[in-house]
Order: sequence, then C-alpha cells, then structure tokens
Amino acid sequence: MNKVTYQIVEHDGGWAYKVGDVFSETFRTREAAFDAAKAAASEQQLAGRTEGISYQDAEGHWHDEVVQGSDRPEADVEAGKNDQR
Repeated sequence: MNKVTYQIVEHDGGWAYKVGDVFSETFRTREAAFDAAKAAASEQQLAGRTEGISYQDAEGHWHDEVVQGSDRPEADVEAGKNDQR
C-alpha cells in the first residue's frame, strides 16, 4: 500500500498543505490548513469505482491502466515540528 503525507507549510502569505511538490490553496491560518489537509487525507482513503485512466509520464509518454477502486493509499497529515497538536 502506498502512503501519502500531507505537510502543513507556510505558503504565499499564509498556510497551505503540500503533497510532494504540489500545494493546496492558501489558508489564512495554520489551523485552517491543517483541518483542510485532514479532510483531504480522509477523502484520499475512500474506496471508489474501478476505472480506466490515461496519464502522461515525465518523459511525455502516455499510459493506459485500469485502477482498482479499492486500491487506496494510506494518508496522514504531518503538521511540522512547531505544531502543538
């Protein structure tokens, strides 16, 4: 099982959550970003339908796959060193 970690970071004059190199929208408070990340992490783990997908890799090649709706990653939120939670 894959694991996805949402990180809370300062971003664009506020706070955001980040997965890899991708940032969420900016929130006014760290707590709002944390709450949004917790909601996103929860949704990330919900089973869906088995579907066919197409995607382009970093080298520009297209791939077609069937993704099982039950194949969901484990997701958590890493608030950072200074978080009091």
